Amino acid sequence: MSHPVDIHVGKKLKQLRVLRGMTQTEVAQGLNISFQQVQKYELGRNRISASKLFEISQILGVAPSYFFEGLDETASSNEMLDDEATKIASMLTRIKDERLRGQIRTFISELASTGAPAR
Repeated sequence: MSHPVDIHVGKKLKQLRVLRGMTQTEVAQGLNISFQQVQKYELGRNRISASKLFEISQILGVAPSYFFEGLDETASSNEMLDDEATKIASMLTRIKDERLRGQIRTFISELASTGAPAR
């Protein structure tokens, strides 16, 4: 059974990788490991060593502490939000037209700021 911290770190890795528009293969090449190993990290099946986490941080342009942010928060509701945010980020990065992506970000921002009720 995977440790909750390993699962959390793996989810943060996947979210950031998707936000950066990178594939598991691209991250793996930067780390000189297989994409399957990156997949295991993202699923929390394999624990990431401190040195490997440092390398990942450099590749993705964040401090190593990024991967531990939010550990103290309630897991269930945050996991659902994290999964949803990852899906949205993945879809957004596939849109090649920067102007259209900007319009979508503006639209989402406006919806979020108004607190529009769900239908």
